[in-house]
Amino acid sequence: QVQLVESGGGLVQAGGSLRLSCAVSGRTFSTCAMGWFRQAPGKEREFVAGISWSGGRITSYADSVKGRFTISRDNAKNTVYLQMESLKPEDTAVYYCAGRRSYVAVAVANEYDYWGQGTQVTVSS
Repeated sequence: QVQLVESGGGLVQAGGSLRLSCAVSGRTFSTCAMGWFRQAPGKEREFVAGISWSGGRITSYADSVKGRFTISRDNAKNTVYLQMESLKPEDTAVYYCAGRRSYVAVAVANEYDYWGQGTQVTVSS
């Protein structure tokens, strides 16, 4: 059984920062690429950022967050992070952590094998 549990969401003013964490149970973490997705009300789930397995040398970002968000992983802690800076109201969404049994992360949600329950991020203007 692989479980993903997100934390770190909350309410923040525009321009502020948050760090999301995703704790992964199970032995497969180091061999999973990890991704962060988000879903705003009335919108489809969209890719935010991804990181390759093990050393996490390959990262990718949606254009809308590039330069503001940073994804990282700590294999010793079985945790993946999303550091979010310069937040904007349009970043408001439920953020989901996802794991993929493959080397690289991709931007397609149905390519992922494991999902967390999501954490709400609200950015006020």
